[in-house]
Amino acid sequence: MTIPDWIDRNEYPFTPKEFKLPMGTMRYVDEGPHLEHIEGKGDPIVFVLGNPSWSFGARDAIKLLSPQYRCIAVDHLGLGLSDKPTDFSYLPQDHAKNFEAFLEALGLENITFVVGDWGGPISLSYTIRHPEKVKAVVITNTWFWSVRKNWRFTGFSKIMGGPIGRWLTRHFNFFAYSFVKIMYGDKSKLTPAVHKHYLRQTSTPDERKAQWVFPEQILGASDWLDELWSQRDVLQDKIKLIAWGMKDIAFQTHELKHWIKHFPDVKVLRYAGAGHFLAEEEPEALIEEITALL
Repeated sequence: MTIPDWIDRNEYPFTPKEFKLPMGTMRYVDEGPHLEHIEGKGDPIVFVLGNPSWSFGARDAIKLLSPQYRCIAVDHLGLGLSDKPTDFSYLPQDHAKNFEAFLEALGLENITFVVGDWGGPISLSYTIRHPEKVKAVVITNTWFWSVRKNWRFTGFSKIMGGPIGRWLTRHFNFFAYSFVKIMYGDKSKLTPAVHKHYLRQTSTPDERKAQWVFPEQILGASDWLDELWSQRDVLQDKIKLIAWGMKDIAFQTHELKHWIKHFPDVKVLRYAGAGHFLAEEEPEALIEEITALL
């Protein structure tokens, strides 16, 4: 594909590959050695991010890890460099089906997931369905249970996924403009040059559908999240690390405690100065832990 001219090739030096689906083409980064004959070195690390993130958010982690490990990061439909069809549902369970088809087509084994935001439920859905193919999961600020009774999430979902939020996102790119800013722990790290990669991924109102459907589905996907949560025992030997940005306004201490309560044997790291986008805000520290884990 032709790389858009708004992408800083020093920040994002990758050439995305394509995975074609009936509803559109997903783009993904696949970097590093494919050394399946050397134990551990060919095993893939798959970054699964959420809204409005795309593979750009894993760029520093990929650059640090790819000299030794195969690193993959996919752009969900509606985000990043993937197609943005207007007739796709953008429901998280449909993203999960696309993601499953993508991984099955690549034929990956011994996967280590590094996940955040909606990448949590999407990747954990795959892990529950294919536990034999997943070696480890690294959790960063995410969840995969129903939040029907949580006033913060229900309020956010109703506002940003409702008529006001849809209008603001469609016509003013509000979600990428405002929420990326406030979810960073250290705002100085989100320079205008970095922020443009979130703003420019969608240039028309119709291309921004994913960015308002995801907030709507915080409540709308409750039944699907309940189903995933009911199967959480499958994940007891898969989740190896919880790395948490403590300045995140979305997933806060309450959600971290929920993880710890139900996965008490997992190592937990707290990053006091980081917010929602841990792979982007603290890539060196996170990669040190992932490398030790691998």
